[in-house]
Amino acid sequence: MWRHEVTGFDGNTVLFGVNIFAYDWTRTGEIIEIADPLYGQKYRFPVYQVSINGQEHRFAAGEFSNSVFGFYTQEE
Repeated sequence: MWRHEVTGFDGNTVLFGVNIFAYDWTRTGEIIEIADPLYGQKYRFPVYQVSINGQEHRFAAGEFSNSVFGFYTQEE
């Protein structure tokens, strides 16, 4: 299950304790279907993997509106 983690602006969003836009994202090939937490609109976002300080993280992200991104992490 995926949960909404943060909504932020292009180039300036903290995820995993860092500005996620400062790192290279690698697509995993997976796509998830989620709903915007405020308005309930359905989206299909790609899943990415990123290495931060030698640790691998997975997340899904996409644009809710112009330069406003939603980020989702997988619950364990």
